[in-house]
Amino acid sequence: MAVCEICQKSINYGKKLSITRSHISKRSTRTWKPNLRTVKVIINGETKRIHVCAKCLKNGKVKRA
Repeated sequence: MAVCEICQKSINYGKKLSITRSHISKRSTRTWKPNLRTVKVIINGETKRIHVCAKCLKNGKVKRA
């Protein structure tokens, strides 16, 4: 399953709402997937290839190789 190895972000589930004439008429399920990237990262002095979400990359939580 797709999981960020830094923040453990994974797939979220919820409802998609259909709004018609100011009433919610239908509800159907949907999923939100994390924006994962496979990058080379330096961890404890060695280079590894891990899955990291774009938010962790942007915030600088990992050091790229």
